[in-house]
Amino acid sequence: MPDAAPPRLLLVEDDADTASLIMETLGDSFGAGCVTRLVNVADVAAIDFTRIDLVLSDMNLPDGSGLDVLAAVLARRADTPVIIVTGEGIIENAVRAIRQGAYDYIVKAGDYLFALPLMVEKNLAIWRTKQENLHLQEQLTRTLEEVRVKNQQLQVAVERLETMAATDPLTGLANRRAFGQAMLRCLSDARRYRHDLSCIMIDLDGFKALNDTLGHQRGDELLVRVARVLEANLRRSDIAGRFGGDEFILILPQADESTARVVAQRINDEFAVVSAALFKDTALTGRVSMSMGLTCLHPDHPADAEQLIAQADNALYRAKQSGRNRLISYTTPLPDPTPKPISTRTA
Repeated sequence: MPDAAPPRLLLVEDDADTASLIMETLGDSFGAGCVTRLVNVADVAAIDFTRIDLVLSDMNLPDGSGLDVLAAVLARRADTPVIIVTGEGIIENAVRAIRQGAYDYIVKAGDYLFALPLMVEKNLAIWRTKQENLHLQEQLTRTLEEVRVKNQQLQVAVERLETMAATDPLTGLANRRAFGQAMLRCLSDARRYRHDLSCIMIDLDGFKALNDTLGHQRGDELLVRVARVLEANLRRSDIAGRFGGDEFILILPQADESTARVVAQRINDEFAVVSAALFKDTALTGRVSMSMGLTCLHPDHPADAEQLIAQADNALYRAKQSGRNRLISYTTPLPDPTPKPISTRTA
């Protein structure tokens, strides 16, 4: 035996002579005092099984059988190793005992006392192996759960980084890079399925005066309000982006010019209300407005996404030049010398 603590054994045996022989044999192998003896099945209920490593039980007892002992022990601690020790060499009893949870079965015949310590050692080793396997399985389960949680956290972090990489930090809209990628997809889909597509470029009139008069903090507040107005008036399939400074850009898939004009008018009307409330009782009341440039895929036929943006930007430039606070379409000619806006709104 290695220099380890002796096993704590429980013997359930009603015959005093047999119990004495078994206890002496086990004491010689594992150390004196390692065996606790019981006589009846009922006595099992009083045992603290956290202090027992293995149970040996006779099959025939005054108030029951070894199978009753087995059931009582396993009900108290399901992983306790139990060995049935009996004078009856009945194979059916052995099979029943093993099926009901016994670790082993030995018949009191011949030199069984010499084999008994080896059987105790063997079954204790099996029990320890099972416990180690259970511990490893629990450790593996915990590790896998930790990995799952870490992977989930990593995925959230990656998604957050992807969102940050694609989002304008002030307004929460798509940044210029992300908007460009989305536009390429939308333009490709529109051409594949022969749908129309509209692009609106927006610039805030009077924004520089706002920054100069009220400060950049109020200017940033206005940009955030613009972003919320855009989001509130777009469909889920539409995309809004901050193009730079006080310029915004919209892509409206499957929207022709008339539909885009309705959306633009709705945005402008709501912005007028928001800006009026934001700059109430200031020198900028009614002086901050929106100019918009509109281009569409079918009537304007841009060669690619860059040209589509350039056309919207060109229309926006003409809206600014022709008096601001209006929407101009790319293909709409302006009479000379006095341009007449396609849509004029008051802030």
